[in-house]
Amino acid sequence: MMISIPSILLGMGGKCLLDWALVFPQRSNICKSLLGVFSVSLAVVDTTLTLFVTSLHMHADGYVFLLGLKLTRYHVCLLVQIFGQVCNALQWPVLVTAGCDHFFTVTRRLQTITGRSRLIVRLFVSGLLWYLTALYVFLLSDFLPVMEDVSHDQIQQCWIFHTTQILQVAMFLLLTLGCAALHAGWSTRCLKNPPLKEQFTDQSRAHSRRDAVHQAICMFLNTWAPFLCFLAVLLLAPVGIPAYLGLNVAWLCFLNSLLIAVALCAVCPASQITQGLQALPPDSFCEWRFQFILAGEDRT
Repeated sequence: MMISIPSILLGMGGKCLLDWALVFPQRSNICKSLLGVFSVSLAVVDTTLTLFVTSLHMHADGYVFLLGLKLTRYHVCLLVQIFGQVCNALQWPVLVTAGCDHFFTVTRRLQTITGRSRLIVRLFVSGLLWYLTALYVFLLSDFLPVMEDVSHDQIQQCWIFHTTQILQVAMFLLLTLGCAALHAGWSTRCLKNPPLKEQFTDQSRAHSRRDAVHQAICMFLNTWAPFLCFLAVLLLAPVGIPAYLGLNVAWLCFLNSLLIAVALCAVCPASQITQGLQALPPDSFCEWRFQFILAGEDRT
């Protein structure tokens, strides 16, 4: 779709404000997870690109020289298209790496690694994700920029690609959450009438897992149900989401909560959760620790 350059710059500026508005309040614990470190890097990249393309567009001569290269409004469109493709390609790698980070955190398999070492590893992984994704877009993907056949000083609009990965990622995680709920319910149903007394422990574990799944899903939906409705309307609308806006800190915060819910449903019954709440990744939107403590007190 064709979007005017001022509208692109306005959208990117609004995205930068949203990024920093979500990053700044979480500054005390945002670097305690891979998604938090990546959110900071995304805010920095968004801000740098927005300032650069805005200054390039607003330049009186219509072009600037940088490192011996003549940059014009063609490059505004080109940079925005490249950045959109990079953001589109980053969706699944970020999901997979963040899911592994959450799994290892929830299962407390990173206790032997110091906090500074974990931060260094997360910084390295975030930088590696940006680097490898950029290489993929330039060298391996079938990306071809779409430019207007006019003089650079007459360009007023840019062709912008739609994001195609957000719906896939959201549906995959929600289906995973649903499968975890069905598995917990089926396990409890199978052990409802155990033939032997020795199966009492297994029945208790199944009930505990079912309770944990139910609590995790309820906590997630109580916080993110309006966002899910907004996302469904936005993705089903005929307009679509520009690729350069698809990857933002608000989306990463949603993924963080959803990945925590999936990890809790997959690996921990309620009894283990209440004993190891400090291992949960930081989440500024869902009060996982507080809610599970209240649920544990209600059961006792």
